[in-house]
Amino acid sequence: MILTDTHTHLYSQAFDDDRQEVIQEALKSNIKRFFIPAIDSETTNAMYALEKAYPENIFLMMGLHPTSVQPKTYLKELQHVENQFKTRDFYAVGEIGIDLYWDKSTLGTQQEAFHRQIELAQVYELPIVIHCREAFDEVFEVLEQHKGDDLHGIFHCFTGNYEQAMQAISYNMHLGIGGVVTFKNGKIDQFLNQIDLKHIVLETDSPYLTPKPYRGKRNQSAYLTYIAEKLAEIYSQSLEQIAEITTANSKRIFGV
Repeated sequence: MILTDTHTHLYSQAFDDDRQEVIQEALKSNIKRFFIPAIDSETTNAMYALEKAYPENIFLMMGLHPTSVQPKTYLKELQHVENQFKTRDFYAVGEIGIDLYWDKSTLGTQQEAFHRQIELAQVYELPIVIHCREAFDEVFEVLEQHKGDDLHGIFHCFTGNYEQAMQAISYNMHLGIGGVVTFKNGKIDQFLNQIDLKHIVLETDSPYLTPKPYRGKRNQSAYLTYIAEKLAEIYSQSLEQIAEITTANSKRIFGV
């Protein structure tokens, strides 16, 4: 049985004291692939160091996170993203999108950055990994302008309702399901079994969004098993079946 964590920030400072132990614990739990999203230029070197240390397990994305889209610096940051693509290969453009939870005043620049990075993904024929927080309508508005066979990817940390899930899927997006599915008030567990498993991938978003029974503590990739177990319960499938299907989905999306 092989599980895949399609979204984890293993380069985060939260792991500086025990990163090797965290990765080894995940590997022992049959989590063999870790897909690493970018945030901004300050995380690039840490990502590369992580890949160098675990070349068979670490798969990198490149992109500018919407909360790092600031009016004075975002053009320089986007140039950094584009420059990285000129020097090496990545498995996705991410994480990109729109976040209106922290700052609504940057919506215009977030939209511009989102458009440019989707276009970059289409040029390099790569999937996108979307960050969406309190911005489903705004994200869908951008996706509508790029829809087509060359648009595909993952709605990272999906927390919407059934209708929003189906709209995301209509744009060739898979749903990234993480710790929220284990929360009592997460709500996505109430309709998820209506979504075909072919549209689902697993993620932790560690060190954030820790699943039960460790909610409130630092998340880590080994806890992906709790998310997989919850999906096995929701779909009335075995853990092995959930692992097989979601890992196959991730391989197809990222071209692994």
